[in-house]
Amino acid sequence: MKIKFLLIGLIAILSSCSENYSPKPLGYFRIDLSEKEYQIFDSNCPYQFLSPKNVKIINGKNNCWYNIYYPSHDATIYLTYKMLDSNLASIVEESHKLAYDHAVRSDGIIEKVYVNEEKQVYGVLYDIHGNSASNLQFFVTDSTNHFLRGSLYFNTVPNSDSLQPVKDYIKKDLQTLIESLKWS
Repeated sequence: MKIKFLLIGLIAILSSCSENYSPKPLGYFRIDLSEKEYQIFDSNCPYQFLSPKNVKIINGKNNCWYNIYYPSHDATIYLTYKMLDSNLASIVEESHKLAYDHAVRSDGIIEKVYVNEEKQVYGVLYDIHGNSASNLQFFVTDSTNHFLRGSLYFNTVPNSDSLQPVKDYIKKDLQTLIESLKWS
């Protein structure tokens, strides 16, 4: 009888030592968003604006084109500048088309209009929802000489749920850029 209990106890102890492995649920990395600090970005181009201190501003492929790179989020805002030559309507239409090309993959696009008569800054910020390649786009102009366009891209597969906090963080930077823009 003692051997029977001893054998049952030994089997129970040996079988209880194995661990039951199960896959862990998917999760996302913690995203640390730094405090906002801005500085004036001024170059030899006919515009200046407030830019975040935690970014790298890199020359683009043409004169007065810049890439605002967020190293901690692997995201880039591509800025393109054009001088106007009585072609404002066609350039605005092209910018509108480039933003709405992302409508195929988006859940909707919200436009916010900016008007600052004092600084001669007029523009639109396109907030593109869903899993589109570009999440934010904008253009600003003085309507006679200058046109500046920007688009945000993350260097990752689009996933709107995980990118939303970073998108909102960068959106505030874009709003600051637009609201602080000065033409020279």
